[in-house]
Amino acid sequence: MSAEPSHPVPLRASDADREAVVAELQDAAADGRIDLDELGARLEVALAARTHDELAPLTADLLPALAPAQPLLLKGGVAGAVREGAWRVPGQIKAYGGMGSVKIDFTRVECRLRVVEIEVDGQAGGVEIVVPDGWVVEVGELDPGLAGLRNRTTDRKLPGTPLIRLTGTCGMGGVTARHPKRGERRKLLRETG
Repeated sequence: MSAEPSHPVPLRASDADREAVVAELQDAAADGRIDLDELGARLEVALAARTHDELAPLTADLLPALAPAQPLLLKGGVAGAVREGAWRVPGQIKAYGGMGSVKIDFTRVECRLRVVEIEVDGQAGGVEIVVPDGWVVEVGELDPGLAGLRNRTTDRKLPGTPLIRLTGTCGMGGVTARHPKRGERRKLLRETG
């Protein structure tokens, strides 16, 4: 009989184990739970770790990210619907233009999500989406419907800003994605300055 070791043998970590810890650390940095210097130090250790015992302390002090908010449902109906001002952005939004249209304004929000999925149906009134400079709107999966899409946003994404991914159909009312107009920019400057 061979002698039992006096302490358990550390379990080897796989590439997938290291990648999972790296993803959790990146999420923690994106949420502001650790700063960039700490992220760099922890990533260095995570990528060099050979065992689970080396990986475990890197995330032990991190609370899990907030549970995702419920999807936001906006229906234009006859009078229309507007979501603007400061509001918590969920990962999923459903916008139905109805007869009166839907406007979603992201210019005053703080969003730490990497991707925001917006399912649109322009119906008769249409859907308008206003995003700050530096945010990118992805429209590859959007059906142009009868009225089509007017994407007036730039494709230059600033680091740390979310990607707005549109799916669904433009319907008869169409879908417009844009940055703030001149008057809206002046109003934002007055409010923040």
